[in-house]
Amino acid sequence: MTSQATEGACAFAWRNYLLRHNGVSENDTRRSALYRYVANLCDTGEDDFDLLQIAAVAYLKKLDELHDDRSARLAVDNILAERLASRSAQPDT
Repeated sequence: MTSQATEGACAFAWRNYLLRHNGVSENDTRRSALYRYVANLCDTGEDDFDLLQIAAVAYLKKLDELHDDRSARLAVDNILAERLASRSAQPDT
């Protein structure tokens, strides 16, 4: 499941990224950076497909904004931490 979740989240984010950025090649280095980031999330135990999709899209956005892989990773990690905290604060229905 982890490999499928990684592939699916990356494919979703990359497809949308290409739709918004006409001049970007299918083999752009951002694609491999995206895959590494999402695979790393899966390696740490994250397997929620919806959360992986959010992380993948946010990572590409932050990578464009910050122009630095490490800064983009940290920014998205903070976004995910906030999202997980708000999720756990909500009562189960």
